[in-house]
Amino acid sequence: MIVSNRFSSLLSSSIYLFIFDFLLSRIDLICLYPKILFLLRYVAVGNEPFLKTYDGQFTKTTLPALQNIQAALIKAGLGRDVKATVPLNADVYQSDTGLPSGGTFRSDIQDLMLSIIKFINDNGAPLTINIYPYLSLHADPNFPVDFAFFDGGATPVVDGGVTYTNVFDANYDTLISALEKSGFPSIPVVIGEIGWPTDGDVSANPNFARRFNQGLVNRIRRGVGTPKRPTLPDVYLFGLIDEDMKSVEPGNFERHWGIFNFDGTVKYQLDLGGGNLTAAKGVRYLERQWCVMAPNADVADPNFGGSLNYACTYADCTSLGYGSSCAGLDLRGNASYAFNAYYQTMNQQKGACEFSNLAVITRIDPGFKDGTCRYEIMIDNGGTPASNPGTSSAAAASVSSSGVVSWVAMLVLGLVACFH
Repeated sequence: MIVSNRFSSLLSSSIYLFIFDFLLSRIDLICLYPKILFLLRYVAVGNEPFLKTYDGQFTKTTLPALQNIQAALIKAGLGRDVKATVPLNADVYQSDTGLPSGGTFRSDIQDLMLSIIKFINDNGAPLTINIYPYLSLHADPNFPVDFAFFDGGATPVVDGGVTYTNVFDANYDTLISALEKSGFPSIPVVIGEIGWPTDGDVSANPNFARRFNQGLVNRIRRGVGTPKRPTLPDVYLFGLIDEDMKSVEPGNFERHWGIFNFDGTVKYQLDLGGGNLTAAKGVRYLERQWCVMAPNADVADPNFGGSLNYACTYADCTSLGYGSSCAGLDLRGNASYAFNAYYQTMNQQKGACEFSNLAVITRIDPGFKDGTCRYEIMIDNGGTPASNPGTSSAAAASVSSSGVVSWVAMLVLGLVACFH
């Protein structure tokens, strides 16, 4: 269960905690436990709330929210089985020496980190860290590519008497060093997120994603830990499918972490121990038709730029970016991709393929660029029309109302389950 950063800020307040606590206490836990709660191990309070890009926005609310949620779980009789934790980005720690043994927590949040770790440790919860070796490669053009993977092809990094052959081990042990220096040498650590994107950047592609994730899975199956923690931690692979509305502030790759496409088709083969992945069955699609730039349309048309921008504002065009799967299309190809992305996002609604008469509907597959560029067809969602994001104010709803409604809906579903 995940509580967003903004909603966790609300739960640092007593009034919203009262709402959460009241709703949680109304559920017949005896009924729910065998059906739902046995699946629930952790409540994630926020997600990477101390990222430097947040500029301290959540530093005052994260710990109170964590304390309040754990208190509510205990009051509901769930405290022994369900623990509250805070998934943290690996940028909460650093090494001035560039080696794992030099690990310390960031000076601007060191006292806060120690308070959170102590609370988590006192309640028997794990510290949760998200580690992305891909980001090391993405951020540094001089980063040794092979060091991001697990197959042993990199020049090792030697830290005293310890040799590191990949950046995950080095990153994880930097955290362990920071914990040891802070008086928490034995606190359990969970890898809350780890994975590799398949699009949106030169290094984000299916080949690298398969190489990384298969190497990770093989380690998990062998039970391999790190030099400082030989015991394998719990690891959560991120993610299942792509998120086409996710923020791309860090980069276009953010929408492409899934091991499956949005329709359940497999991006690349990955053996999790029982054979390769299997595509979703019984998926229904809308009609085999695409929205493309009209043959007689001109890129010099004064409406061309605005139409392209509109389509990519309300649909996902990240595959068109530099180094992405559809990079290299000409201007007309870019427009066709963008128009179709919008048309499919709108569930092929009438009027969604106009763009000032620059686009037409075709039943001829626009095809692939070198076998990589996909012009999607939307899955059939049962006839439910899509709302135009450009005219909807739903996304601007206050966090207080949307957050509480989400929790109410979740708990109501739990109650419904008791009576079926």
